[in-house]
Amino acid sequence: MTFLPKNYGEFWTLGGEVSRKGIGLHSGNQVEVHLLPSDEIGFHVSWVNSFDAPIKLQADQVRDSQLCTTLDLGDFRLSTVEHLLAALAGCGLTHVHIKVSGQEIPLLDGSALAWVEAIQEVGLINVSGSGRFPLAIKKPLIFYRGDSVITATPSEKFSLVGLIDFPHKAIGFQALTIELTPETFVKEIASARTFGFLDQVEKLRNQGLIKGGGLDNALVCDGDGWVNPPLRFDDEPVRHKLLDLIGDLALVGFPNAQVLVYKGSHGLHADLATALQTLSKNS
Repeated sequence: MTFLPKNYGEFWTLGGEVSRKGIGLHSGNQVEVHLLPSDEIGFHVSWVNSFDAPIKLQADQVRDSQLCTTLDLGDFRLSTVEHLLAALAGCGLTHVHIKVSGQEIPLLDGSALAWVEAIQEVGLINVSGSGRFPLAIKKPLIFYRGDSVITATPSEKFSLVGLIDFPHKAIGFQALTIELTPETFVKEIASARTFGFLDQVEKLRNQGLIKGGGLDNALVCDGDGWVNPPLRFDDEPVRHKLLDLIGDLALVGFPNAQVLVYKGSHGLHADLATALQTLSKNS
């Protein structure tokens, strides 16, 4: 992984422009995304054929939406951003301009792997300036939604603990702890694919969702097993849940904390990200 920084202690942008195109999970529309180097800190979005200034992405732009993270960006909404943002932040990038041709990021293979491969194609360039200072929280943060919980506890490093518990035999209870670095992100998290359940497909499509979902971009569980094996990891579902969390925290940056999530959701992740954004502005 020679193209990756050793840690999250510096500022990085892309070594050139790279693009990917594919189908949006929910819209089913073909979308193209261009990733470009930037002199501005943060992740900024603009639209192809638009002359509007790029918009910096922030945690308080998240709006509750089913099965993905959607950002409210004024006259536009941008959905299913979590895998792309996970790849950018997970690989250590801090300055990126994202140009899109539609209002949903393509799902590609259902993980962040194709985005990591795109980043590897052009490499990373160090952005001059002082080192990064991760947000240091002073006391634990905790948020609940029903029986789901997320906590952030002060720590010297950024680490994640993911816990999931499904009644389906193929998944059941899974737990994973990882100290996140660009290398561990790529090796242990980036290729974990999104997953769903066979008995929910018709209902979701009747709601206008997962129009672009298929066996080539999502794992499908039928209860006791998987419709489209093999899995990339024995515990691929919990790894994908952590991938989603990383993408949602990319909107504010990784804190010096141990973040634990039990039965996570994009809404729950956003609760923590928004609180961290508030702390960052007040620090």
